[in-house]
Amino acid sequence: METPSAASCRRRPLKPPLLLCLLLFALCPQPGLGLYTVNTVYGDTIILPCRIEVPDDLMFGKWKYEIANKAPVFIAFRSATKKSVHYDDVPEYKDRLSLSENYTLSITNARISDEKRFVCMLVTEDNVFEEPTIVKVFKQPSPPTFVNKAEFLETEQLKMLGECISKEGYPEGNLTWYRNEKVLQPVEGVVVINEQTNVDKASGLYTVISSLEYMPTKEDTNAYFTCTITYPGPKRQETIRSESRVFNIHYPTEKVKIQVVSQRNTIKEGDNITLKCSGNGNPPPEEFLFYIPGELEPIKSSSIHILSDVRRNATGEYGCSLTDKSLTDSTLITVHYLDLSLTPSGEVIKQIGEALPVSCTVSSSRNATLFWLKDNTRMRSSPSFSNLQYKDAGNYICETTLQEVAGLKKRQTLTLIVEGKPQIKMSKKTSTDGTFKTISCHVEGYPKPAVLWTATGTGILTNKTEETKYVDGKFSSKIIIAPEENVTLTCTAENPLERTVTSLNVSAINIPESDEPDERNNDNRENVNDQAKLIVGIVVGLLLAALVAGVAYWLYMKKSKTASKHVDKDLGNLEENKKLEENNHKSEA
Repeated sequence: METPSAASCRRRPLKPPLLLCLLLFALCPQPGLGLYTVNTVYGDTIILPCRIEVPDDLMFGKWKYEIANKAPVFIAFRSATKKSVHYDDVPEYKDRLSLSENYTLSITNARISDEKRFVCMLVTEDNVFEEPTIVKVFKQPSPPTFVNKAEFLETEQLKMLGECISKEGYPEGNLTWYRNEKVLQPVEGVVVINEQTNVDKASGLYTVISSLEYMPTKEDTNAYFTCTITYPGPKRQETIRSESRVFNIHYPTEKVKIQVVSQRNTIKEGDNITLKCSGNGNPPPEEFLFYIPGELEPIKSSSIHILSDVRRNATGEYGCSLTDKSLTDSTLITVHYLDLSLTPSGEVIKQIGEALPVSCTVSSSRNATLFWLKDNTRMRSSPSFSNLQYKDAGNYICETTLQEVAGLKKRQTLTLIVEGKPQIKMSKKTSTDGTFKTISCHVEGYPKPAVLWTATGTGILTNKTEETKYVDGKFSSKIIIAPEENVTLTCTAENPLERTVTSLNVSAINIPESDEPDERNNDNRENVNDQAKLIVGIVVGLLLAALVAGVAYWLYMKKSKTASKHVDKDLGNLEENKKLEENNHKSEA
């Protein structure tokens, strides 16, 4: 069956020689570029089917290609009768052609120059059939890449951001710029895009270049730019995306900030203060002016300025600015301090019964906590010594802290020594079975007195050196004795202040006697002393009241009219009393 295109160019049966017929047919005007197109990839093999049903009386088949305004070029011939194949001497197709038995033409290593109109011709004795095929070649371009990239961009300045290039593609592709995945459209003075296309004369492949000039803003910080190449493919349009690029955006400083760099939230005397000044520009400023309290002129420094071993007078407002003294910032710094004064302090020696005023005062930048320790035990209240006792002796620590300031605390110590001459009280106690007696010598004093026992008479002494623990300036020394006759025991206590001696008579073991109680404890003794003082006070008060009453009565009697009579009577009575008294003395004699 004849195709429409073949029929339109088919000749009637010809009697002239066949070669003349072929020549005339080749020169016959052909229809427009055909409807059938073969798309192939650059470098692949082009497969061109003849698309004409092979007639039974076929003599041979041929392939040619046609170029507008030029004579057709025959490239392949196959004889149906001789079963032979012949390829024309066409340099660009040398060793690239293959014509099969069904007249399908294969062209290896497809090139851009293969984009032509190829025609299959089948010839019989009286007919010529042909069918055109259009060849389209496609070449994927290289992925687009950035070249000539800017090191940085500056706000308010139009500057070349870079070029995007895609090489060796066919047909020509289109480059598109993106910012954060959005297409960049040209804007006068802000976004300027220029495109350039180069063609390789040897291969016919395209290299596409697009340059982008861009005026950034601060919002372009961390923005990423990409470009894509969109090109026709054998089946559809394809797109290849470049790697994204982030550009360093330079912008001026609009704000300055000063910071105190410290591991703690508070600063105390002796600390180092590190001041850091920064600007929000890019690149940030490298030099600043620091304003220090007490300094007449600002100090020029890098972004870091250090103050060492600060004192309390460093408290104040600190500031920094750019070197042109614009854009300033300031902060208030408080240097915390803590002073402690203890009076008296160190080692203090006092005598028992004396008074010792103690004062511990605090001076600080904030409210401080003060407490006392005695022998490493916290006291409930501050010590007060109006009547020193041995129990008051010890190591006292006055300590204060600022809880808001880590590591800020002070302490001072008072080592109180209470001295006293030896005081002795002796007691005795008979055992329940009546076989021995325990004699105790209760001693007070500091430094600790040495105790010596002596005895007169006979008896057996044991455990002479038994002593109780020395606590609060008191201890007891005991001996056990079973005297056969009355004996006198003497206890001698001696320290650097004095030597004290006390004796106690002890009856023979077979003679009953009452025990003398042990010394009462300190608390009871102090209570007794307090009661005695109270009784003495009451008695003195009563005597004073009686004296006042007597004086008042005497004044009253003196003014009385009968005062003289009473006086005479009293004198008579007085004489009688004297006589009676004298008589009594005589009788006694």
